[in-house]
Amino acid sequence: MKASKKIVIPVVIAILAAILLFSSVTIVPAGCSGVVLTFGKVGNHVLKEGLNFKIPFAQSTVIVSNKIQKQEVEAPAVSKDLQSVSSTIAVNYRALSDFSASIYKNIGQDYESVILLPAVQESMKSVTAKYTAEQLITMRAQVGEEVKDALVEKVAEYGISIEKFNIVNFDFSQEFNAAIEAKQVAEQNLIKTKTEQEQVIVIANADAEAIRKRAEAQADANKLLAESLTPEVVEYEKIQKWDGKLPAVVGSGSILDVSSLVGAEADK
Repeated sequence: MKASKKIVIPVVIAILAAILLFSSVTIVPAGCSGVVLTFGKVGNHVLKEGLNFKIPFAQSTVIVSNKIQKQEVEAPAVSKDLQSVSSTIAVNYRALSDFSASIYKNIGQDYESVILLPAVQESMKSVTAKYTAEQLITMRAQVGEEVKDALVEKVAEYGISIEKFNIVNFDFSQEFNAAIEAKQVAEQNLIKTKTEQEQVIVIANADAEAIRKRAEAQADANKLLAESLTPEVVEYEKIQKWDGKLPAVVGSGSILDVSSLVGAEADK
């Protein structure tokens, strides 16, 4: 009996020591932090990842993830010109380890639905209301940056870091989409008509320029011809073209046949 007691007591002590040892340590996984609760009360001290010690039986640890997580949020809004806007927002975020105790104490582990998602929707609505629907389309990148800045400002005080923000879907009502499509078609037709008109004008200007140049060339030729027709040249041309017959001349009272006069003079 005494021998069995000698065996049981050390075993019990060893078991109690093992329990005490395991109750004194906690392991925080990588990318996480440990929030220490002392008799259920949240303390300000946050355990880092790895092996940590705590008061056995009096303290427990709640693991809070500090890894980057992703949420897609539906964020309906209204533009400045009262057009309905349907948006899907993708947000990459994480809880900062130094704020893990505060987040767990004041918000809880479901801080995404309590703080993050409402902040995304509120930021989207406030920024969208500053732009018309057409501006939201043409200035989408700028709108996205403004929404992200507004979101960062809203959640920073809670210890939530926005790592990446992206507007996945950005759509309007069917009526507005149809109006935009009709406007684009009209603009394309206007550009086509304007281009065709410009081509006609170019061709007309080219033809007019060609006519002007031909007229100038003809005028220059006429001027040169006129300058070259001296009295001597004119007489020379007359002689070259004369067929040997004397023309009739006009007198003061009648028309005389010069050739007959020349014949009569020869008979004398």
